[in-house]
Amino acid sequence: MKKTDFYFDLPENLIAQHPLKNREESKLMVLDKDSGALEHKKFKDIIDYLKKGDCLVLNNTRVIPARLYGARESTGGKVEFLLLNNIEKNRWETLVKPGKKARIGDTIDFGEGLLRAKVLDITQSGSRIVEFDYEGIFQQILDKLGEMPLPPYIKEKLDDKERYQTVYSKKEGSAAAPTAGLHFTEDLLKRIKNKGVKIAYVTLHVGLGTFRPVKEDNIEEHDMHSEYYEVTKEAAEIINQTKNNGGKIYSVGTTSTRTLESIADESGKIHPKSGWTDIFIYPGYNFKVIDRLITNFHLPESTLIMLVSALARRENVLNAYNKAIENKYRFFSFGDAMLIK
Repeated sequence: MKKTDFYFDLPENLIAQHPLKNREESKLMVLDKDSGALEHKKFKDIIDYLKKGDCLVLNNTRVIPARLYGARESTGGKVEFLLLNNIEKNRWETLVKPGKKARIGDTIDFGEGLLRAKVLDITQSGSRIVEFDYEGIFQQILDKLGEMPLPPYIKEKLDDKERYQTVYSKKEGSAAAPTAGLHFTEDLLKRIKNKGVKIAYVTLHVGLGTFRPVKEDNIEEHDMHSEYYEVTKEAAEIINQTKNNGGKIYSVGTTSTRTLESIADESGKIHPKSGWTDIFIYPGYNFKVIDRLITNFHLPESTLIMLVSALARRENVLNAYNKAIENKYRFFSFGDAMLIK
């Protein structure tokens, strides 16, 4: 398939610049993946589609203040870091701007010596492998020096950093939020649990690989960036039990989906596991685990809209997106939501 098969024309004014005051008041488009039929709801109405015995799978990753501004020790040249993956201990994969100021062997200073980074290697994609040197606790230093890594299409300043976190975020490590989960409130989750719906938490630390543009015309030639995931024994048991009892698996977001589909065996059974996944899901993929998907509205020609199209058929998805534009839905990270059922 060609990446142009997933293009649509999005008016810039529909790119959400800020979150709604009330998370669950976002719009919700409901798409029937078989017929293509559409419904227009509020996100809080999601509870009407969930049934007792179903399972909601949430990604409990937490975004770290991953954007750092520093200077090259040798010249004082300004350098911007974006932390991607914690490889081991104090070694991180990072995006660096401008790259020419972060050559192998260079040292970058942040916070007047509070944090220093030595460039160890350059990857094939151009990111840097760096090792940090500091005294104290890394996360506390990052909280002091770092900024929340909002996507480049969000131009407005975020007043409350917690609005770029899900209310159930727990495990720090993401460079971007699993945005489908931003619509849930603690009260809505409580009501969902009280209905008899099980909730399973998985972890996938979102890197920027998920959002990297597809440059190849033939999408099958696109290489996905690896991201770290963890699935506990408890989560695996909840998901497997739901499947065995005939309940539906509602995956919240493409990150939860990629995690589950990465570790399921051919029968759809989930096993406790941690590791790295670079799974790329596009039309033609046969889903082994998930039955339903809750997601946001994604960028044209992105791997995310390709994943959604694999579940609900490209024609249905593009028609739904055109209807969303007609009805002034808000797009991308702080935008509205879609339920594919």
